[in-house]
Amino acid sequence: MESTFDVKVYKILTYKGARKTTHTVRWVVAGKRWREPFDTAALADSFRSELITATRRGEAFDRETGRPVSHESGASAVNWYDFALQFADAQWIRTAGNTRKNTAKALTATTVALLRTSPSAFNPVDLRTALREYAFNTRRRAEAPPEVATILRWVKRNSLPMTVWEDPVKVDGVLRAVDTLLDGTQAAASSIKRTRRILNVAMEYAIMHKILRTNPLPKGRGATPKTSNAVDRRSLIHPQRMARILAGIRRRTRGGRRLHAYFSTLYYAGPRPEEAVAMYVDDVTLPPADADDQWCEVLFHTAEPEVGKNWTDDGAIHEERGLKGRADDDTRVVPGPPALTKTLREHISEEGLKPGDRLFQGEFGGILAGSVTRRAWRTARKAELTAREYESPMGRRIYDIRHTRLTKWLNDGIPPAQVAYWAGNSVPVLLAFYAGCIDGQLPDLKRRMEAAGDLPEPDLDQVD
Repeated sequence: MESTFDVKVYKILTYKGARKTTHTVRWVVAGKRWREPFDTAALADSFRSELITATRRGEAFDRETGRPVSHESGASAVNWYDFALQFADAQWIRTAGNTRKNTAKALTATTVALLRTSPSAFNPVDLRTALREYAFNTRRRAEAPPEVATILRWVKRNSLPMTVWEDPVKVDGVLRAVDTLLDGTQAAASSIKRTRRILNVAMEYAIMHKILRTNPLPKGRGATPKTSNAVDRRSLIHPQRMARILAGIRRRTRGGRRLHAYFSTLYYAGPRPEEAVAMYVDDVTLPPADADDQWCEVLFHTAEPEVGKNWTDDGAIHEERGLKGRADDDTRVVPGPPALTKTLREHISEEGLKPGDRLFQGEFGGILAGSVTRRAWRTARKAELTAREYESPMGRRIYDIRHTRLTKWLNDGIPPAQVAYWAGNSVPVLLAFYAGCIDGQLPDLKRRMEAAGDLPEPDLDQVD
């Protein structure tokens, strides 16, 4: 759709014919003349008033139809803030906690960009907190304290109509504002990409509900910044460093041996952290008691990511769901080397765990908190690495332990299909993430290529 603000509306032309009188509304859109006849003066005057009202509120006109863009959709009748609330509620029902949280963040930034006037009466942080934590949180909206309710009422009054999305120039301005942080710097490429993805879903929702006719967001190359899914080789942890970090965690006076078992499982079996904390004693199959030099098996079937109590249906900090990207009842079994066998056997015995108990518990029972594991990892990493290594990306995140294990499996020559199964990934995703980290196989590959032969070397002394 091409739109314009170059519009002129003329007086109604009345023609008295032999059989009836016709009242014609005349207007010009970007130099093109348009006419609409009516049988009564009242109908003509009503239509002309709609055109004039549209021009006065700065609404664009469609070059192809000659009508205000709102005539072709329900955009002019819907306030952006009201639409955003409706969309947030629809997403709450069908999405998990982290997606709900990211949706609220995207809608918050967009709502601030779609205000008629600057919210100078409110602290910018308070404004965004009110929108993110209450307005776009379906469960907490009714709990908004009086000061938050005051902010939200002001936002509702000052929010632009959905017609703003039908003007490409205004859309470009909104997207630039959304991509900018409070301090004026540009948001990270991954954050911009996530926000655009959420806004695309919102625009499709608007189309489905006949609020917009088309998706106004730019498409194709350059629409969103490029991001790489490849794992940074610098984040991988050298085995000797990993051994030192695990030993440091084990020496902790408070829960060290329990946390050592958790981090050992991450390192030797490569699960996502939210999958490891969801394990139970029954999920570990150990060899006979006198066979600590044999392999064990660990079963993964559930994930319990930490999303925050404000974003779950029941107010719990963790949310239980199936394995990422898999059907709800999917499972996977991963072999654990003898080192993990010994560690888990000792852990189960020392903690007095029984079948049906959580394998990794907090200090007072229950699920192991992410704040505890992050603090333990950060402390041990700082103590066991050099200052330069600590400042480097090496093992900066707990998730880097998983990256290290998956990379090691691939470098050990284990087929990608097998590694993908153990990791809970597809082969294409696995290779997209880890292909750049595969190392140590070049000499063997050279020998294979030499054995396969090549074109015979030409006889340079032969004369034609």
